[in-house]
Amino acid sequence: MKPGTNPLRVGVVGVGHLGKQHARLYSAMGALAVVADSVPERAAEIGGAYSVPHTTDYRELFGKVDAVSIAVPTVDHFRVAREFLERGIPALVEKPLAKTIAEAEELVRLARARKVALQVGHVERFNPAVTAVLDVVRRPRFIEVHRLSPFRFRSSDIDVVMDLMIHDLDIVLHLVRSPLARIDAVGMALLFGKEDMANARLEFEDGCVANLTASRISDKTMRKTRIFSEDCYVTIDTLSKEAWIYRTTPQLADALARLPRDCDLSLADLASIPKDLYSIQEVKLPDEEPLAKELQSFVDCVAGGAEPLVPGEHGVRAMKAAEQVLTEMRAHRWK
Repeated sequence: MKPGTNPLRVGVVGVGHLGKQHARLYSAMGALAVVADSVPERAAEIGGAYSVPHTTDYRELFGKVDAVSIAVPTVDHFRVAREFLERGIPALVEKPLAKTIAEAEELVRLARARKVALQVGHVERFNPAVTAVLDVVRRPRFIEVHRLSPFRFRSSDIDVVMDLMIHDLDIVLHLVRSPLARIDAVGMALLFGKEDMANARLEFEDGCVANLTASRISDKTMRKTRIFSEDCYVTIDTLSKEAWIYRTTPQLADALARLPRDCDLSLADLASIPKDLYSIQEVKLPDEEPLAKELQSFVDCVAGGAEPLVPGEHGVRAMKAAEQVLTEMRAHRWK
């Protein structure tokens, strides 16, 4: 669907830090119809920037839009999304889907009952570095994730698990596709009473283990994922949108065993090792904005009556895992 040819009218509710990016991208698609924000000056600024009507009352969008993006504070997700879904208006709701699992499950139930699309804003699912390897990894055995950020005053109403780690929980659950068997976690709150850093170890029934670290008080930004499966090792940097795939064969160990013990070469330098025993592949990624792909996917699914790539059920699944992490983290006893 090319920009400027989209027949849908899409509204954006909440045009703060993230919502204004939704407005920008929908405008580029030719789909932005109206914006709403409880702050009059902000609504007027974004509406004026893209030459669309603006309002401080999201209810004024009823009857004027075919779909809506909801980027209000998490505590208001349920209240706002419910009113649109009840009227049969498809909604993309930023993560986490709601403040509580009960609220999230109710939104999913309502969307299914009304036969209306409900998509969750897990934007990393649309990152080229992630999509490039989703079909490559078979039966992951160990996953390690680091998501670190310097502190910003946004999202201080929720903890770091629901704020940052939930992105990686969504990706890990999508990759492993096995029930969770056990979670161990530890975390600390250093600023506003909500946990600012967390580490979680997830064990799945198929034996896979995932180790996730999230922090919003780091001195640097990092978005790295390493995936070890039975026949390959994948490293992903979603910040730089880079991905590498390392493949080996059972015969590689025998070949390495025959090298001199004092050999100090990297695998890439081992000219004496047959190339059919291993490969190192840099994945060439398109220069795409993940949020643009996410919003276009939502628009396409609404226009075509298709199922969202990240439906409400996936949002609930990620929230349940996040709640388990929080429960274990808060039960940890320091000695």
